[in-house]
Parts: sequence; structure tokens; C-alpha cells
Amino acid sequence: MPSKRRSILTVLTIIVLVALILGSTMVIAVKSLSSSSTTFFSEKIGVIPVQGTISSEQTITSQLVDFRKDASIKAIVLKINSPGGAIAPSQEIYREVEKTVPVKKVVVSMGSVAASGGYYIAAPASRIVANPGTITGSIGVIMEFLCIEDLLNKIGVDLEILKSGEFKDIGSPDRKLTEREREILNTLIAEMRKQFVEAIVRGRGLPRHHVESIADGRIFSGARAKELGLVDVLGNFQDAVDITKELAGIKGEATLIYAEKSRLGLFEFLVERGTRLLAALLDYPKGRIAYRWDGVSGQDIRGSY
Repeated sequence: MPSKRRSILTVLTIIVLVALILGSTMVIAVKSLSSSSTTFFSEKIGVIPVQGTISSEQTITSQLVDFRKDASIKAIVLKINSPGGAIAPSQEIYREVEKTVPVKKVVVSMGSVAASGGYYIAAPASRIVANPGTITGSIGVIMEFLCIEDLLNKIGVDLEILKSGEFKDIGSPDRKLTEREREILNTLIAEMRKQFVEAIVRGRGLPRHHVESIADGRIFSGARAKELGLVDVLGNFQDAVDITKELAGIKGEATLIYAEKSRLGLFEFLVERGTRLLAALLDYPKGRIAYRWDGVSGQDIRGSY
């Protein structure tokens, strides 16, 4: 009898232990699912931040391609806070957005600044959402040179240049531009501006004469940009997400999947930053042509009502 009772107690103990283990597992699973239920049970929207000056296209374009190929990502939000930047990278990103739109909806959410190249890359999107106070526009091209001719003359430094053609040293910092050189550079700038205008006409479906009339480098508030047809909707980032859900046919909640940032080790990070700084210093005296607004950065804007 005691042996039988002991067996019953053993069985009951095992049952209780199994119940506790299963119960604990269930609690952990429920908590895990509740904290990440949107990841498992809701549709996904990819978010790609574009922050600061556009100097390279590689990261943004690769993220667009990854999200475009990922079947679990139903649409993409391009979160822009940029004054623009280099022309070729801006055009590379524009083209990738243009290729993505027929496959998946791309909605732009403009932050403090989405000007010049920052607007350029937004133009082909399915929808553009801006805050009323967003700084945007600045449709145009800027090219700048550093001239230290007077300084070199004062300190008695002379720079000799041997060249294969008349214009090979155009923009050299040791002398001012000639009238002929100015004509050549103005022609180049006009061509780049034409490409900008054509990109907006194609991306936004606006009349060419309308875009031409506002492509003089001026900046606009988000509210004014909407009146001009450069922006579709006034709203914040969450409004952009809601619009994205609607365009993608997403019902209920959606999970925002942010593009992964490239991770560099400390040594690689220092080398990369040092290389960029050195390249910038070496490049500064030379002409730089860009789709960029040279006003204050988005982080420096201050205002009040």
C-alpha cells in the first residue's frame, strides 16, 4: 500500500512538474508573441532613412533593392531629411526609386529638409508627404570654386601648371576663371539643371513650363510645395505610414522594418571617416557641382510661432 501511494505521488509530482513547465513555456511564448506579434502576424513596411548630405548612393540603392526583392515587405517609406548633395548619387537613387514603384509602392516622408537632391530622389515616389514647415524645393544646380590667387600673390607663392589643353586646369585655385571658362561651366550647369527639371516632370507628371518657372533654386515650405504640386499630402511620418498602408492594401497594424545600418569595426570606421575627410580637403579647391541647398542644415533650423 505505501508503495502504491508512493507511485501515485510520483505520478502526480511528474504531472505537476510537466504542467509547470508547459505553463511557463506558454507564458513565455505569449509574452514573446505579444511583444513581437506585429512582426509575426501583421504586414511589413520597409523604412529607409536618408539623412544628411547625399554623397554616396550605395547604401540607399542596395536597401531599396533588398526591400523590393523581399516578398514579406509590402511597401516602402523613404524618410528624407537631406539638403541634397552630389548629382550622380542623387540620380542613382532616383533611378532605383523609379524602378521600385511599379513593383512596390514607395512613399516619401519629408522631415525638416528635403531640398535640391533631397527633393530630386523623392520625385518618382508613389506619394510625397511633407510637414507644412518642411524646407523643400531648391530645384537647381550649384557649382563652387575656391580662388586663392590674391593670397598667393601676397605671400609670394607661384603655381606653375603644364597642361595638354586650354581648359585642362579649369577651376584651378591659383587664378580666376576666364570668361570663356565661365561660358563652358554655365553650359554644364544648364545641362544639369535641365536633367533636374526633366526628372521632376517625369516623376511628378507636372507640365514642363510649370517646373521651369519654379526651377530657379528657391526654397519652399511644405505647404507651398503642396500648392505647387511638388508635394501630395501635408502630414507627419505616421501619416505617411497610414498612406503607405492604404496604397499597399494593408488592413490593421503594420510592422515597420528599418533598413539595417552597415556596421563597421572601430578601425574600419576610423579609416572610412579619415578617408572621407582627406578626400573632402583635397577636393575643396576644385569645382564641385551638386544638387544641394547651401542653407542651414535641418538640425540647425530654429523657428517659433
